[in-house]
Order: sequence, then C-alpha cells, then structure tokens
Amino acid sequence: MKILILCTGNSCRSQMAQTFLQSFDTRLEVASAGTEPSGYVHPKAIEVMQEERIDLSQNKSESVDQYLDEAWDYVITVCGGAKETCPAFMGTVQHRLHIGFDDPAEVEGNEDHIMSEFRRVRDEIKTAFIQFFDEQVKPHIV
Repeated sequence: MKILILCTGNSCRSQMAQTFLQSFDTRLEVASAGTEPSGYVHPKAIEVMQEERIDLSQNKSESVDQYLDEAWDYVITVCGGAKETCPAFMGTVQHRLHIGFDDPAEVEGNEDHIMSEFRRVRDEIKTAFIQFFDEQVKPHIV
C-alpha cells in the first residue's frame, strides 16, 4: 500500500505523520512532501519525535512535484494550505483525505510553551494516524 502525506512546507506535521505511519507497519510505502517545501525538517519536530524513539534527522523536505505521476492508495493532507493547493495527480489516487493539525512552527512564546505545542501536535498526529491505520489500512493489508 502506498500513502503520500502532504503539507505546505513538509517540515513538521507531514514528517511526523509519515514516520508514525511507517512505524506501524514496515510493509507500507509512505512518503511525505510539500506543496512549497521548506528545504529542511524543523529541529523541534526532530526533537519531539526522538522522544518517541523515531529519528527524523535524516529526513528531507521534498516537493510534491516528484510524486505527481505515481499511483497512490491514499493522498492525505495534514494542513489547510496543502488541502487547498493540492495539485492534480497524473497517477491514480484511490482515496484523498484531509486530517488537519495546527502548525506548531507558528507558535510563539517561551521555549517551554513552544515545545509543549510541538508535543501536543505530535501526540494528536500519532492518535489520528493510529486510528487511520486501524480503520482504513490494516483491514486491507494481507
């Protein structure tokens, strides 16, 4: 099964969703990309995912353009910007979903507050993608 996670910058939410989903079943082919890739993975996203024993430090922020010709079982947007600007795919897309989350990179305040928001969003992503995996993916994996 092939799943593409889209966000605008591909620096936080889509990176977390991709690696959580991949960790649930290594037989899945999961990629993430941005409609306007930032060129980096946010350091705080890397830090909070390390708390979950998931390493994002080698991940890259990629453009959705490289995936447009491929066939996907699911294309999932995780931010409103990507949902609104989701490009037309030349390959087959079986299912398009939107599972939205706040952008922790936009949070302002002291370091403790910012980190607590990154953790909150990380935990929301984990919960939502466990539910997605259990309800929509797992029943179709042989």
